[in-house]
Amino acid sequence: MMLRGPVRLVVGLVLALTVVVGPPRPVQAQRGVQNGEWRDYAGDASGMKYSPLSQIDKGNVQRLEIAWRWASADIGIQKADQRLRASRYEDTPLFANGVVYTATPLGLVAALDPATGKERWVYNPESYKTGRHFNTGFTIRGMSYWTDGTRERLFLPTVDSYVISVDAKTGKPDPAFGQNGRVDFADGIGGVDRAINFAARRGVVAGDVVVVGSSISDTPVKSSPKGDIKAFDVRTGKLLWVFHTVPRKGEFGYDTWLEGSAEYTGSANAWAGMAYDPELDYVYIPTSTPTSDYYGGYRPGSNLFAESLVCLQAKTGKRVWHFQAVHHGLWDYDFPSHPTLGEVTVNGQRIKAVMQISKQNFTYAFDRRTGRPLWPIVERPVPQSNVGNLEHTSPTQPFPTKPPAYDLQGGVPENVIDLTPELKARALAQLKQIDASPLYAAPTERGVVTVPGSLGGANWGGAAFDPETGILYVPSRTTYGIARARYPGFDPDTPIVNSRPTRPGAAPPAPPAAGTPPAVNPSSLLAMDGLPIFKPPYARVTAIDMNKGEHVWMAALGNGPRSHPLLKGLDLPPLGDPILGASPLVTKTLLFVAVTNLFVYGQPQPTSWSRFVDPDASQKLIYVFDKSSGSLVHVIKMADQSNVSASAPMTYMHAGKQYVVVATGGGEDCELIAFALPGSTR
Repeated sequence: MMLRGPVRLVVGLVLALTVVVGPPRPVQAQRGVQNGEWRDYAGDASGMKYSPLSQIDKGNVQRLEIAWRWASADIGIQKADQRLRASRYEDTPLFANGVVYTATPLGLVAALDPATGKERWVYNPESYKTGRHFNTGFTIRGMSYWTDGTRERLFLPTVDSYVISVDAKTGKPDPAFGQNGRVDFADGIGGVDRAINFAARRGVVAGDVVVVGSSISDTPVKSSPKGDIKAFDVRTGKLLWVFHTVPRKGEFGYDTWLEGSAEYTGSANAWAGMAYDPELDYVYIPTSTPTSDYYGGYRPGSNLFAESLVCLQAKTGKRVWHFQAVHHGLWDYDFPSHPTLGEVTVNGQRIKAVMQISKQNFTYAFDRRTGRPLWPIVERPVPQSNVGNLEHTSPTQPFPTKPPAYDLQGGVPENVIDLTPELKARALAQLKQIDASPLYAAPTERGVVTVPGSLGGANWGGAAFDPETGILYVPSRTTYGIARARYPGFDPDTPIVNSRPTRPGAAPPAPPAAGTPPAVNPSSLLAMDGLPIFKPPYARVTAIDMNKGEHVWMAALGNGPRSHPLLKGLDLPPLGDPILGASPLVTKTLLFVAVTNLFVYGQPQPTSWSRFVDPDASQKLIYVFDKSSGSLVHVIKMADQSNVSASAPMTYMHAGKQYVVVATGGGEDCELIAFALPGSTR
């Protein structure tokens, strides 16, 4: 069975769709955050991660010192019960109306004094008592703030699948919202095991509507909870609308799930955050891979609205336009971060754009009103599955023509390390023993090399956009892996295992003949004595001019394995440290990039080359760059903490002082750290 008919239909809809609701509106000035505040995970609902504050600049950033520290309010709970150990502190605090707000890994909400970090109140919904999430453990990546000028509310998505409205002034649940201040996000969604396979996840406040997504476990099964998007009235908690990312029968896109697979397929959820345009009243929602992430035999078709950017009317939930980045996904290339709204000038035309970065290192850019790409996005043939009639890959995938990819794509010869002829020759020899493969190569029985791997590329830290210059700053890391074809049983509850695949009904493989050399582990061929066979830098930040669709500069994040014996005697630039992710913040004067490194809390090392990085690599918290040139201005280190990790940083102005605040650590080391210039309150 082939997918060519359905896929071509969807491609035409995606790339040619132009929906105009009402007459064109004049382009207005970009707003960004106001009055030194930070009211959303990304500053405001535009997703820019930009602040016009300029007190901290490249002339004084080296003088930053710790203004205050706040130990997470849930540390006592963690100490009392090791089963409640936090994963990482990944919240980005909010600053509104003179107060700092944060959500701890266990889901406690705290209000803090912005000058001292002293607690004003703490609210504990005790959502952690339900269980630990399969994917992320105990981790909260932000909440949302709303005010009508008098009332102030914080909307907390919980691990046990509720949305709670907290009075920002008192720290108590709003009794007018739902039942006792909470609504049940999981209501009406089948297959939910609260906290274990399903959790509510930060969305966006869109006027008087709070739009919420979910985090669904990646357990490799045929069916899981569906990734419905829900919107609630901010005052009453009334459910206003539901958008089905896996369409129901009779809805647009249902026919892209062949053989009735939309009836049982799940996920395609929105875990990465959203953006909102108040002038259009449009909300922009990135979605994830459907079940199962690496096997699509149960879900033939292109699978709308999985791995898509969906534009909805905020008040009604009506679909305005959509773009699917991956048809029939098999690589876990879900959109990993919130979209970014900004204005750019392309070919002399000023455009209100929406920009979406991806794990596969593409930047997709559209007119946010119509969904028309700023530059052509073309469907190109991709390698097809060779595992018989069990998998039905899409014949094509969409490739943006601009901007260029910001990190490596494809486990192909041109991407192997070439710092010396000898290294290149050895890397090529090892690559020949595996199935070298371009981007979107279908998994095979032997396994294909995937570059990037399923963690990206870009990840949840997102991008930052400078509205004054039109520059988008994208942190990424070079990851790689082996993707093997998997053949699950046909029982919907049977896991898809990672052992050698066997087609249903086939005889088990014969034992190897005597004297047969042991099979080579393909993963071992991806490194040479611990040094990756692919080109550095292995962590980087790229500046992209979104007016032209061109790269401006690229800089490594960390020195990387320059002391590796295979690189002895080479005068090398920074090669990039091993990191789990990176998160940017751009201001009037500087670019800050906070990193979460691989040394954190016993995280398994994907390679052995981490021992060749700088001895203080695990103490590096934030890299500070000249945003125009990419030159490294300063590195903020935490000498009193080892194994530091950092969330996405934010900045605010209070009493004439600019602060930069970042959540750090995991387990019993979780804390907020605020930096400011000397003279700030301690």
